[in-house]
Amino acid sequence: MPLFTVSKTSLQRIAQSKFGSEKILQQLVERNLDTVFKCRLVATEFSTGAQHAGRIDTLALSEDDNPVIIEYKVVESSDLVNQSLFYLSWIQDHRGDFEIAAQKVLGSKVQVDWSDVRVICIAPNYRKYDLHAVRMMGANIELWTYRLFTNDVLYMEEVFQKSEAGVGPASVSGKNPVMVAAGKKAAAARATGSYTFEQHMDGKPQSMRDLAVGVNDFITGLDPSIEVSPKAASINKICKCAERLTWVESCSSSPHGIGQESG
Repeated sequence: MPLFTVSKTSLQRIAQSKFGSEKILQQLVERNLDTVFKCRLVATEFSTGAQHAGRIDTLALSEDDNPVIIEYKVVESSDLVNQSLFYLSWIQDHRGDFEIAAQKVLGSKVQVDWSDVRVICIAPNYRKYDLHAVRMMGANIELWTYRLFTNDVLYMEEVFQKSEAGVGPASVSGKNPVMVAAGKKAAAARATGSYTFEQHMDGKPQSMRDLAVGVNDFITGLDPSIEVSPKAASINKICKCAERLTWVESCSSSPHGIGQESG
């Protein structure tokens, strides 16, 4: 993505730069984990032991107390995805090692939530074959790209979310992949208490849907950084508000007006 500086009516393109090493990128992210990923640092270059002979670039704990694995590359490489999937398997089998490391750094009262493990890959680009493979495997992984510019601007973009993972393997069992995906989505909603905006709108009157969509569009339009994360309580408030507005609109259009009885 090209960036430009604006000088009145003129645009000047900002040249791209590169990190001198993978370690520089890693240290920059680790020092700003809360800003970038809302995480707390647990360990850097975490050894997986003599048997596995690996080192996880960054271990962290998310704001929801989920384990987080972060791996970096300053060049396009399939090894990044493969390594990350290997470490995902490793940490599931070594939960105690992670919990000890987390409590040592963040305090003994830290309770790790293993219902989800975030795996984050950061690289300039990914091969299309890697993206397709991750999607088909349904891997629990986030793929991020970055661009560094000569004016010290770092642009990061998430190009693949774990929620985008396909259901290729499920189709092999003969199950309808659409129904499998819907079932997984419903199960996740029940487990976490989170829902999509569309789910809450199902079955609602069109007038209420229009008002709720209008409220949602207005709020999200205030700032591009606002993300929609509807919960049962918050969406019910919107629906009740829409119901009241619908009732007021109906009464105001009535020849008897609000608070007046007919006859």
